[in-house]
Amino acid sequence: MAGQTEQVLNAVLADIDAGRLNPGDVLEEPALMSAHGVSRTPVREAFLQLESVGLIRRLPRKGAVLFKPTLEEFLAILEVHAKLEGQAAGLAARRMSADLHARLEEVVSACEAHARDKGNGDPDGYYQLNLAFHETVALGAGNPFLVEMIKTNARKLLAYYRARYRYPGSIATSAREHRELARLIAEHRSDEAEARMVRHVQFDQVTVMDLLAALG
Repeated sequence: MAGQTEQVLNAVLADIDAGRLNPGDVLEEPALMSAHGVSRTPVREAFLQLESVGLIRRLPRKGAVLFKPTLEEFLAILEVHAKLEGQAAGLAARRMSADLHARLEEVVSACEAHARDKGNGDPDGYYQLNLAFHETVALGAGNPFLVEMIKTNARKLLAYYRARYRYPGSIATSAREHRELARLIAEHRSDEAEARMVRHVQFDQVTVMDLLAALG
């Protein structure tokens, strides 16, 4: 049974990461049971785990609904998330392995190539590169507990980060900031990398309101 619960849980998380599930979407128990060939119990156990970390909410007559933040919730989560990402960058500047440095260089170069060759086009493609960048930095911190905390918080905001890349100029800005962060990490400038990552991840309140409105 535990294996079936993990199967359903990982499938839901993958759908969140890929943008197949978005804030406010309803998770249907029968659909998940059918898709994974499991009974109701593993689905409900997966829902309990998702609810415990704040990724879904149970609403009367709606069942399980993917977390959709209010403005106040968004800003509160973002405040914590930016600090976690900043801490990861600071630790990565001290600890990142040679292999991960090479991986980070590949991802940053891909971000720059996307910005150069596609401009504002294919924001979803750039979003996947952005995920790879932040994942590599987090892994470079060498702290698996921090990585899991970042993933959990990020999943509450991923749809909004994805939507941000539809704004003209945002891809070029992001790629430029990724290069700057990679340089600070490579030069072991821990405090500067941490502070720069916090600024990179943050949105101002007006942008947050725009993103909340864009995703209805």
